[in-house]
Amino acid sequence: MGLAQVNPTVGDLINNRALILEYAEKAALAGAHLLLFPEMVLTGYPVEDLALRQTFRKASRRVIAEVADSLGEVAPNLAAVVGYLDEDRNGAPQNAVAVIYRGQIRATYIKHHLPNYGVFDEFRNFVPGSQSLVFRLHGIDIGVAICEDIWHAQGPVADLAARKPGLVVVPNGSPYERKKDDRRSSLVSQRARDIGAPLCYVNMTGAQDDLVFDGDSIVVDAQGRAIARAPQFYDGLMMVDLDLENSTSTPDLILSEVPLARYKALTPGIATRLDDPAEIWQALVVGLRDYVEKNGFKSVLLGLSGGIDSAVVAAIAVDAIGPRRVYGVSLPSQYSSHHSLSDAEDSASRLGLHYSVIHIQPMVNTFLTELGLTGVAEENLQARVRGTTLMGLSNQDGHLVLATGNKSELAVGYSTLYGDAVGGYAPIKDLLKMEVWAIAKWRNAQALREGAVAPIPENSISKEPSAELRPDQKDSDSLPDYPTLDRMLTIYIDDDGGLDGLLAAGFDPELAMRTIRMVDRAEYKRRQYPPGTKISSRAFGKDRRLPITSHWSESN
Repeated sequence: MGLAQVNPTVGDLINNRALILEYAEKAALAGAHLLLFPEMVLTGYPVEDLALRQTFRKASRRVIAEVADSLGEVAPNLAAVVGYLDEDRNGAPQNAVAVIYRGQIRATYIKHHLPNYGVFDEFRNFVPGSQSLVFRLHGIDIGVAICEDIWHAQGPVADLAARKPGLVVVPNGSPYERKKDDRRSSLVSQRARDIGAPLCYVNMTGAQDDLVFDGDSIVVDAQGRAIARAPQFYDGLMMVDLDLENSTSTPDLILSEVPLARYKALTPGIATRLDDPAEIWQALVVGLRDYVEKNGFKSVLLGLSGGIDSAVVAAIAVDAIGPRRVYGVSLPSQYSSHHSLSDAEDSASRLGLHYSVIHIQPMVNTFLTELGLTGVAEENLQARVRGTTLMGLSNQDGHLVLATGNKSELAVGYSTLYGDAVGGYAPIKDLLKMEVWAIAKWRNAQALREGAVAPIPENSISKEPSAELRPDQKDSDSLPDYPTLDRMLTIYIDDDGGLDGLLAAGFDPELAMRTIRMVDRAEYKRRQYPPGTKISSRAFGKDRRLPITSHWSESN
């Protein structure tokens, strides 16, 4: 059988249809008898509130019928399990798969379990279908479950365990998160043991808005042992041969009773796993690349400050779309240090991107003369002049502006609205500051291992962070040191530990409350920050939102 690890685009039914037919033809030529596609491959995923549009649901139903008809011509002897958006008789959206064989949709199956959060909110009107679907192909009984169906031991899993299919196939749209692949593998293995049958799990690739899909498709035997595993973040067709028992169940429909003749089986392979920094870097690259390409941007633009954040974002952008499409601008003011300019120029030189310098002090002086701003207002004015300059260049030349802020700064509001917070996409918004440093060091080491130039200046990594909005300013003037801050943010944000969690970890009560106040008061800024690649289970905007107006305090 074949597992199509592919990258569909949300709403692009015509090109997604072509993608399905392309992989069906490849699978048929490779000798596959069954081909499994990811969840909602026809519509792209997640469709969010597009699912509520009757016109979109109608188009999905029409095009899945066209897919079935075309498959009858391209690969008539191939059975395909294809994800799409359907609706019930009342017009409620349904996440479904179609079982297609010989040019016809022979059965549909609706996702049973419905997590009511994040990615899956679009199916809040979901009406569950049957407990499970089992169809027979060449005498083999094949059970179907969709993505979250296997998160639960009850429902479809329990039903399939009772029905005893010879194989279970699971189409998925499972977003990437750090260390999620191990949990995913363990879950797949456990469900194979629960059901007592080999299990084929296919996941999509690519990115959609702030989500990244890493593929990582896997096939396990009935004991949960891995037989084959696809590379992470790569599109492709994974072929696997399985020796299965005939007629183990009572199927809902029969596609073919004719058993397959014996043939020489393929030798399966298990792809080498990426380590954590490589995984994160690849997720950031794919997330930015797909955002640029799927939204039709010709190039990206960012402010190159000479600091670690902009240097890392520039390197991600070059890896994503190549140096010829990346524009970096240094925007020095009277407080910018010599090393900021030299480090920004060094970053641009190492990466080979377009580089220019625009001195902002004359523009700042005009504002100061007209408005008479002083203190923090003057400091923020510099950031806002930089933001306005970048957005002006974006409007003029069609660049996508990249915001370069990280999760630590975003968490505590250490950014300026309409200043360094401007942009259309924020590649590292879900990385804590210590993680930014870690992947910078990894990327440089990776380049040196490959005999290439390290893309990130060493001075950008080693120097003390500063926004340089006043003489001798350092981030540590306003914030705890980043190792301490990031540990507190992990407890308070990722673990929802509250004040008690911080105190239990040994943090000073005054420091803990100060940090909590900064985080809680910065929600209005986070709501206005650009989207960016999600790599954690508690990304701002997707997984964690606080009320902007709230009188709750951890000290209450």
